[in-house]
Amino acid sequence: MPTPSLTMHHLQELFRLHFTARLSQKKIALILGLSPGVINKYLQAARRADLSPEEADRLGEAELRARLFSSASEPAWIKRPPDFALIHQELKRKGVTRQLLWEEYRESSPGTAYSYVRFCELYQDWARALRRTLRQVHVAGEKLFVDFSGQTRAVTDPVTGREWQAEIFVAVLGASNYTFARAAKSQTLRDWIGLHVQAFEFFGGVPKFVVPDNLKSGVTRACRYEPLLNRSYELLLEHYGTFGLPARPLRPRDKAKVESGVQVVQRWILARLRHRRFFSLDELNAAIAGLLGEYNTRPFKKLTGCRQSAFESLDQPALGPLPAHPYEFAEWTRAHVDPDCHIVVEDGFYSVPHQLCGRKLDVRLTDSVVEVFFNRARVALHPRGEGKTLPEHLPPGYRAYLEWSPEYAIAQAAAIGPAVHELVSAILAVHHPQQFRSAQGVLALGRHFSPERLESACRHALDHGLRSRRSVHDILTRNLDRLADPAAVAPLPAHANVRGPEYYQSLLEGEPNAESAHD
Repeated sequence: MPTPSLTMHHLQELFRLHFTARLSQKKIALILGLSPGVINKYLQAARRADLSPEEADRLGEAELRARLFSSASEPAWIKRPPDFALIHQELKRKGVTRQLLWEEYRESSPGTAYSYVRFCELYQDWARALRRTLRQVHVAGEKLFVDFSGQTRAVTDPVTGREWQAEIFVAVLGASNYTFARAAKSQTLRDWIGLHVQAFEFFGGVPKFVVPDNLKSGVTRACRYEPLLNRSYELLLEHYGTFGLPARPLRPRDKAKVESGVQVVQRWILARLRHRRFFSLDELNAAIAGLLGEYNTRPFKKLTGCRQSAFESLDQPALGPLPAHPYEFAEWTRAHVDPDCHIVVEDGFYSVPHQLCGRKLDVRLTDSVVEVFFNRARVALHPRGEGKTLPEHLPPGYRAYLEWSPEYAIAQAAAIGPAVHELVSAILAVHHPQQFRSAQGVLALGRHFSPERLESACRHALDHGLRSRRSVHDILTRNLDRLADPAAVAPLPAHANVRGPEYYQSLLEGEPNAESAHD
């Protein structure tokens, strides 16, 4: 059996009893509960180190041991302890065992190595100190621990007879251990958000912090120091006025409450339902709710009351109030603005301001609306469903094109003049797609000609039975609209060679005039 290592108290008592009290080694061994051989070996080490009683009282434990067992005076019976830190790291390597490391240690310390059994005991004592944990003190209303059970429950489709597995969500309040459990179709973001909303309603309030595991529906990037929450999950927590504190990766003790709650739900609820067959999610949740009520009212084994009474006295008064309206689930995505001023999302095209063409925007999708954001400012809002184009989002030219309709064309024509109104109405009376473009063409002539000339040209076209844009265009370019207006025809200048209408009238009547007589 190895020589026991004496504590500092034993060493000081040993030297006091020997040097001051002058007791024999046998009596010292009886008083300290040690063997006479151990007492003799320590006293021999003190003599070799020339240690005085005053020095034994004055030196600290490390200095005293170094003085007693220095390399020069260290007796052969003192064991050399292994480097447990190195051993701990080596054991992490594949294929490395304690037996192998002990053999290497024994070869490096011939004659002073511990036995294999003692070697393992000392290593276990050393490693046990590494696994010390801090006992968590849970303040009332402070933390809600949430996670999925990992164990699913089968649900049978009543139509097809096919089974699918429902996920079990568990939430536990820290101070009272009051537990909520509910089944969901999946662990997707939509179900994850919906389960939180139901949990807050079940507790009737909101804790200061929510401690989730690092599943993708809740945490986009897991990190010990700066985890990144999912955008939708973060907005849910903001809506309820709480904060997310994700558990550190690979640190289940950070959420020990819900780990214990998951185990209890598996044993107390799911195990009891193992022989039942469920045909809907609602039926399964009704069964879970019944057993959950029994569990929360089950008396504690070592404390007075139950989880329900502890919740009512501790957590419930400390919870924050629920918001006026429950959170509406929303998904976030990114969308590129096409040259036609629209983005493409799941179920359609939605317009955005034309100034944002070519950019990538944030899109928030709920069951009822589609919200588009640029630099965290909302730039568009559409009802969810079929895509929609808002005229104010388009450039002015596009906007004018969208506003065109037969009624709009007739109203524009009436604003110019009655002849234009009559001609455009006559063109649109023929129900043909091309006629609408023809009416547009007539009104477009107003960009190049005055309203007065366009009115006159349309009147000329109506008088001659013309009903097309080309006819009106030819009238204007050839100035025929001016001939139709007598005031627009300039009078002929006076000249001796210019013969008036009287001359030609006389020729028709057979009356010679002076000019003809002269000829």
